[in-house]
Amino acid sequence: MIEAMPERVVAACDGASKGNPGPAGWAWVVADGDESPTRWEAGPLGTATNNVAELTALERLLTAVAPDVPLEIRMDSQYAMKAVTTWLPGWKRKGWKTAAGKPVANQELVARIDELLDGRTVEFRYVPAHQVDGDRLNDFADRAASQAAVVQQPAGSDLGSPEPPPSPDTPAPASSARRRASARPTRTGTSTRTIKAKFPGRCVCGRSYAAGESIAKNAEGWGHPECRTGAA
Repeated sequence: MIEAMPERVVAACDGASKGNPGPAGWAWVVADGDESPTRWEAGPLGTATNNVAELTALERLLTAVAPDVPLEIRMDSQYAMKAVTTWLPGWKRKGWKTAAGKPVANQELVARIDELLDGRTVEFRYVPAHQVDGDRLNDFADRAASQAAVVQQPAGSDLGSPEPPPSPDTPAPASSARRRASARPTRTGTSTRTIKAKFPGRCVCGRSYAAGESIAKNAEGWGHPECRTGAA
């Protein structure tokens, strides 16, 4: 009896650095057959560059998925993708030196990813970041990595974490922008004061906000400044 090959799994990974270098985080997400997020993980990196965060996200994803499972990995980092698919063979031939003869940056991470890719079936797919109607898995990983960079705390489906909040770098669809604009109070006396959230939470609009994000007092509690529904 021939054993069936495992089905291909679609996943995405992303890294974030607030300052480059600055507070950094990584994240990966695995989807179901409808490409809806089913399992994800994110974690802090302290102070690191964006390239380190991107490579770490890929390394953690490959570690989390069984090596016999064919993978489609969606990424918005040209550097991380080319590092392990295009530049890696030349770096190894030159003794981990670049074409200019300089040591390869982040060599330890790249070498670890090279080991994890050995013998696996992996298809890399580049997707643009921060698009209104962009790839939903990349958007999820981007939001999770960004939150991990800000709060410097681990999160994920195994921890029961809520879905990461929207990225401030992604433009809102026009319809959403109009809905938020119509929800803004117009009467005199509504508070305009904002503070930095000490802990993650959920706004009255249903979306989450991260610790360190600007929030304002709503009639029903704290939330996004654009979702103020009444006087503080």
